[in-house]
Amino acid sequence: MNLEKLFHLKENHTDVKTEVMAGITTFMTMAYILAVNPSILSASGMDSGAVFTATALASAIATLLMAALSNYPFVLAPGMGLNAYFAYTVVLSMGYTWEMALAAVFVEGIIFLALSLTNVREQIFNSIPMNLKYAVSAGIGLFIAFIGLQNAHIVVDSATLVGMYSFKASVANGMFSSEGITVLLALIGVLITGVLLVKGVKGNILWGILITWALGIVCQLTGLYQINPEAGFYSLLPDFSNGISIPSLAPTFMKMDFSRVASLDFLVVMFAFLFVDMFDTLGTLIGVASKANMLDEQGRLPHIRGALLSDSVGTAVGAVLGTSTTTTFVESASGVAEGGRTGLTAVVAAILFGLSLFLSPIFLAIPSFATAPALIVVGFLMLTSILKVNFEDYTEAIPAYVAVIAMPFMYSISEGIAMGIISYVVINLVTGKAKEKHITPLMYVLAVLFVLKYILL
Repeated sequence: MNLEKLFHLKENHTDVKTEVMAGITTFMTMAYILAVNPSILSASGMDSGAVFTATALASAIATLLMAALSNYPFVLAPGMGLNAYFAYTVVLSMGYTWEMALAAVFVEGIIFLALSLTNVREQIFNSIPMNLKYAVSAGIGLFIAFIGLQNAHIVVDSATLVGMYSFKASVANGMFSSEGITVLLALIGVLITGVLLVKGVKGNILWGILITWALGIVCQLTGLYQINPEAGFYSLLPDFSNGISIPSLAPTFMKMDFSRVASLDFLVVMFAFLFVDMFDTLGTLIGVASKANMLDEQGRLPHIRGALLSDSVGTAVGAVLGTSTTTTFVESASGVAEGGRTGLTAVVAAILFGLSLFLSPIFLAIPSFATAPALIVVGFLMLTSILKVNFEDYTEAIPAYVAVIAMPFMYSISEGIAMGIISYVVINLVTGKAKEKHITPLMYVLAVLFVLKYILL
């Protein structure tokens, strides 16, 4: 197989060794999704083993499509933020079944496919103000960090709605050796991951998970951590008793429930998935592509349609397999920083996702206190988008601020997007800045739709 002909390596000023290293680096920086995604989606009642298999397969298929359709070094997997919206908002807060949520993801993928085959997707992206796009990314960052803090029990329910975990109380009620020690390990994990990030260690987020988990295993072997299944604290050692086998997809495969597809509620959920995915994918594509100098003079990405198609097909296939929306990962930037410039980087990462299927006992044994530092640090990386918001112009900054605070405080990404768009349109209209800002008709339509959502739902 002539890799040069297939991926145009010389034309892109790269070689096989560079691309392979870039693919391994990207996989290392986002392999945490194999541990985090089953952990998050299982909160909705889904089988974590099946979600693990669906996550690995959807990531491999969508990433191979990216290489084939666009020859870009971008890697896809079920998106952070979108999986949280699926489990915590759609299922746990709104009360839908996970089967119906999967149906919404599937329909979203099909609509995305239709939008990708036309120019609609680019037009929607171009119509939304840049400052609001940055705010959405930052808001998702805070939301993910908050979920991480909760998963690790660092933040708990209290008389003030939320509060810090009490180590003193855990010692008094005899919970320190199960719960208390895991909270301490999670806090140590955040510091470890932070140090690795500062040091520029490749795969710092993955290493943070592995080191925190290893510290937990040491605590278990020395008796500092005690297994307490009734309270939800299990053995931290991988269970290879069933041999090396791939967890069955049966519990989630083709389990989509289309019974409420015509209801307004379903449309709202599907639209929220569609909307968040739109920001995630287009923002990541343009952000990472600009780092790799792939954008043309007008700031557009050549072959963007192929990249968008792989994203939408990946989402639909992922829903069939049993996972939330598949999207382009911002961690692709790590491979690009290593010199990855073509689809060969993506192919290497896809192969590694396929191989990870055979190591499921390892990924499924990783506890939430070890993955929580990853969520908190990814939250930090996403929050850095806030620096790009123009705080000198209040008509831009206030809607951006509203979008950012709404996500963690209302525990919903879609609420943040809705609040941001409504406030942007209203503030600019009332202050007479709407014409000057060239607010697109599409923005007015979105604002009206969101206002109607609050009135009718």
